[in-house]
Amino acid sequence: MKDRSVALLACNTYGRTTLKEIIDALLKGLFYSIPYGAKIFLKPNLVTGVRRDGLACTNAEFVACVAEWFVDHGAVVSVADSPAFGRCSQVMNACGMTSALKGLPVARLDLVKKTRVVLKCGVPVALSTDILECDQLINLPKIKAHCQMLVSLAVKNLFGAVLGCQKALAHMRYGPSDNLFAALLVDLVSILPEGVTIVDGIVAMHKEGPVNGEAFHLGIAAAGRNPVALDTAILKILGIDACLSPLWFECQRRGMTGTDIETISFPLMRPASFHVQDFTVPSVLDPIRFQVGRFIHNGLRKLFNLNTFEKSPFS
Repeated sequence: MKDRSVALLACNTYGRTTLKEIIDALLKGLFYSIPYGAKIFLKPNLVTGVRRDGLACTNAEFVACVAEWFVDHGAVVSVADSPAFGRCSQVMNACGMTSALKGLPVARLDLVKKTRVVLKCGVPVALSTDILECDQLINLPKIKAHCQMLVSLAVKNLFGAVLGCQKALAHMRYGPSDNLFAALLVDLVSILPEGVTIVDGIVAMHKEGPVNGEAFHLGIAAAGRNPVALDTAILKILGIDACLSPLWFECQRRGMTGTDIETISFPLMRPASFHVQDFTVPSVLDPIRFQVGRFIHNGLRKLFNLNTFEKSPFS
């Protein structure tokens, strides 16, 4: 969390040959390495399988190329997320990730084992034991507008470590206090295993989100050890006032390393090298809340293992 390096590169394709070169260059730019045999957990954004174009999720080819990089470097690799409703394996099938990972020695998990933790803000949560027990957590967010948090970037993507229905419960119990909910998310940064964040910003989502937005060809891939510094850099590239982001504002309020753009180092490209126009985020944020009726309805769907997905902003 004290690291101030953010690696940025332009990338306009999900073609594997190019993408593998980009990922390798990003990680070399950070001087990132892993010990042979390290237990690596890849955590993409797998919010829902309701969109068959996969736009709401981290791109399947992007995840597969990251997985291949770690396999090639001798790691033992697992991949999963904890959707608010539905099983991870169902979402992976729907967005093409199961097919993309075919042939790679990568464990595709449904997160069920939980460890109860009380966060610094006083909120108890059930976190994925599989994530907590890995050697390195590889955070793989997709750049998206977000109806409640303005944007979904590196810090927001860590919410996927909270097990599915626990997300809904957190929204119901702590949603009325937007500050407490932001504090809950930011507390996850320091409690989860260290690793690196690699951001899928090749085709982003704007206007609405995190599910119902539109494609925006951003053409960016980024990486960093510090998710706060990454978020600061991406907000700068997008031309968004960082203070409008509840999560960034909470990080800045705490004085966390990475909120001052002037102190971030860029070993590859700099934010000024990207000229982004018309990336649109919500002008008014929705209240952070969750409807009890929807919680019960979707809980029953999950219980009976129906292959359907409810639109959800919780991952």
